[in-house]
Amino acid sequence: MNRLKENHLPSLKLWKTARVVPIHKSGDITLVSNYRPILLLPVMSKVLEKCVYTQLRDYYQYWNYVTPDQSGFRPNHSTTTALLKVCNDIQTGMEQGNLTGAIFLDFAKAFDTVDHGILLEKLKNSGIGDRTLTWFQSYVSDRSQYVSISGSSSLPLPVTCGVPQGSILGPLLFTIFINDLPNVCKASTVHMYADDTVIYTSKPNLPQLEAVLQEQFTEVEKWIKNNKLFLNTDKTVTMLFGTAPKLHKLQNPHLCVGTKSIGMLTTVTSLKYLGMWLDPNLSFGPHIEKLSSKLYPKLGALYRNKSCLSPAVRKQIVQQMLMPAIDYGDVVYAAAPQTHLHKLTTLYNSFCSFALQCKYMTHHCDMLKELNWPSLESRRTLHLSSLVFKSISGKLPQYLNRLLPPAAPSSYNLRSRNSTLLAIPQYKKTVARSSFSYRAPQLWNNLPDTIKSSPSLKSLKSSLLTYLNTECTCKHVT
Repeated sequence: MNRLKENHLPSLKLWKTARVVPIHKSGDITLVSNYRPILLLPVMSKVLEKCVYTQLRDYYQYWNYVTPDQSGFRPNHSTTTALLKVCNDIQTGMEQGNLTGAIFLDFAKAFDTVDHGILLEKLKNSGIGDRTLTWFQSYVSDRSQYVSISGSSSLPLPVTCGVPQGSILGPLLFTIFINDLPNVCKASTVHMYADDTVIYTSKPNLPQLEAVLQEQFTEVEKWIKNNKLFLNTDKTVTMLFGTAPKLHKLQNPHLCVGTKSIGMLTTVTSLKYLGMWLDPNLSFGPHIEKLSSKLYPKLGALYRNKSCLSPAVRKQIVQQMLMPAIDYGDVVYAAAPQTHLHKLTTLYNSFCSFALQCKYMTHHCDMLKELNWPSLESRRTLHLSSLVFKSISGKLPQYLNRLLPPAAPSSYNLRSRNSTLLAIPQYKKTVARSSFSYRAPQLWNNLPDTIKSSPSLKSLKSSLLTYLNTECTCKHVT
C-alpha cells in the first residue's frame, strides 16, 4: 500500500459528488420507499479507485485477512457457493438427527450507515499505514450527493457516513468493516454475502438450540450497537430446519429468540435467501413453485407477441432471458423430489415449444434434438461437474473444497487408478444425500476417466455435453 504517491484524493469537488437517480422498483409510484437510488460517480474517480482497489485487494489476499465466512465481492465466491455451504451444513445436521436454528439478519441501509471513524480504525487495525490511512480519510470525507429526476436536480447535500455506493472501493471497504462480526459468534456458524448475514447452529433439541442462539444474538446485537449499524427488525427473522418427522414431534415448532430492545424475532416457514426460497425441510418445493409462477406469465407475454419475433430471436430470448432463472442455484435444488423438478421440466418443454413454434404434441426429445439443447437434468449434471472440476483446480472457496476430500487410496480400483476419486460420506437419510458433499463426489466418481482428466473447464464441458447427449430412452413415435 505504500505505493500510493499522494495522501489525498484530488481535491476536485466533482470527484466526490454523486448523482442519485431514483429507479422505480414496484408498487405505488408516489411512494419514495418504492424507488431504488442509483448513485452515479465520475468516470475519472473510478479510474483512480481501481488502482487503489487492486493494491488493497492484493494486500488483504496476501495476508489472508478477510474472514472465510464472507462470500461477497471475492474471486471464486458467489451467492451459489454461499447457498451450497449453508444448505450443506443444515442437511448434515439433519443426518445427525439435529434441529438447525438460523437467524437471518437484515441490516437497515448497511452501506449507507458505515461510520467513517470506525472504518478508519478497522483499516488501521488491519495493518494499513498512517500515510495510506490519510488517503482513505480524504476519500470518505467531504462527499456530497444530489438527486436528479426528469431533468431536474436538487441542491447537493453532504454525506457524513457510509461507503460510496456505485464506487469501486465501496464494497471492499464494507467487507473490511463487517469482517470481525463472526468473531463474536463462538458457538455458532456465521456466513455472509456482503451484508446478507445468517447465524446458525445445530442441536439435538429445541431448548438447547434456543439457548445457544439467544446467547449468540445478544452478542451480535452488542456488536451492531458498537459499530453503529442498525437492524431492520421487521425483516430480521428466525427459521427452524429439520427432517419432517423431527419437526412434526414438536408441539410448537418455532424459535424464541430476541432482546428487550428489539423484541422477539419472528419465526418464518419460508424465506428468500440470496435469491432462493428455503423451507424447513430443504425440499425446495416453494422455490420451484415461485420460480414457475414467475416465469409462466413472462412466457405468456412472449407467446402473445410471437408474430413479431423471428425463430433466432425466440431462441435467444429463451437462452438469455428465461433460462438463467432456472439455472440459478440448480446445483442447490437439484436433488429436490421429482414431483417438484417435473414442474420445471414441463416449463422447460414450454420454452422449447415457444422457440420452435412447433405443434403442441411434439415430443420434448425431438424439440431438444432440433434445438441442440441438453435436458434440464443434463444441465444440472454439467453445472455440478463443473463445480467439482473448479474445486480440484483450486478455484472454489475453501469452505467448499473441504467438503470434497479425495478418497482413501484403498478405495481406488484399477480402472480409475490414474483419475481423481472423491470420498463419499456415509449418509443414510435421503435429505443428507441431497447435500453437495454427497451428490458432488458421487456424480464425479461415476464419470468416465477421460472426462475427469480434461485439461480445462472448457474441455470438460464439451466432453460432458457429448457424453450426456445420448439417444432418448422415452418410448414415443417420431
